[in-house]
Amino acid sequence: MSYFYGIAEAGSTSATLACDCLAHRFGNADDHGVRECRYPTDMSDAEWAVVRPLLPVPGWLRGRGGQPEAYCHRAILDAIRYLVDNGTKWRAIPVDFPPWDRVYAFFRRWRDHGLVEEFHDRLCRQVREQAGRDPEPSAGVIDSQSVKADAVVDSESRGFDGGKLINGRKRHVVVDTLGLLLAVMVTAADVGDRAAAQVLLGRVAAAHHRLALVWADGGYTGSLVEYSLAVLAVVLAIVKRSDDMRGFVVLPKRWIVERFFAHLMRSRRLVRDFERSASSAEAMVYWSMTQLMTRRLARPRPSRA
Repeated sequence: MSYFYGIAEAGSTSATLACDCLAHRFGNADDHGVRECRYPTDMSDAEWAVVRPLLPVPGWLRGRGGQPEAYCHRAILDAIRYLVDNGTKWRAIPVDFPPWDRVYAFFRRWRDHGLVEEFHDRLCRQVREQAGRDPEPSAGVIDSQSVKADAVVDSESRGFDGGKLINGRKRHVVVDTLGLLLAVMVTAADVGDRAAAQVLLGRVAAAHHRLALVWADGGYTGSLVEYSLAVLAVVLAIVKRSDDMRGFVVLPKRWIVERFFAHLMRSRRLVRDFERSASSAEAMVYWSMTQLMTRRLARPRPSRA
């Protein structure tokens, strides 16, 4: 478990800073001033109030070595949100953000140390609590999405999905009944759904001990149903489409994960797979969902009579 911002409140002696991130309080971010919010993806003050206590404390502030950071944490987060939402290149990040190489170093550090998943999961628990649900889900939905891969994706991590006729990668996801992401795994597009689901369900069951039921489509039938019940203690319920159905039909529970994929398609960085590594592709999915959840948490709640 990482140390988060809330632990570093004690010892702060400055109450007049324009930005209250740790890079401004204890680092060297004052050398670059405070950035003015100007893009739709920039966090509002209400969103920053939600995000700030969940950010990990830098290693240099915990006595683990390294130089104090020179760029505002809030500005770096806004830069990553801008890139994911608008689909720009790393080198094309606008100049009012910190330098692109510093933003990418931040992204890479969070990706390699699992901090983006931990940050995402903390936000997810808060969204569930705000909706009146238990922080840990007991049911979920599993599905996959094949997307075309850019030329930077090498042949070893891409494949051809014969069913969708797509040459690229496949995103295997499990979401809860609110449509929030529980886990994602990116593979080549030619990897079967059942083979990937066996690994993915194992990860989800280990991380969420209350999970007892997962809905899936007809592509997950077979030995996976028995494996999930015997090994993972998870009931895999298959929601099949009737043979006499014509056109678009909303199927129970399966529409939840389809709505999740529709949200991913609103992030232009995720319309195609532009990442050289599968771990970066998974991190982009987590970052897209963090933007959705911070907006939900910062949204004014209607008053009850």
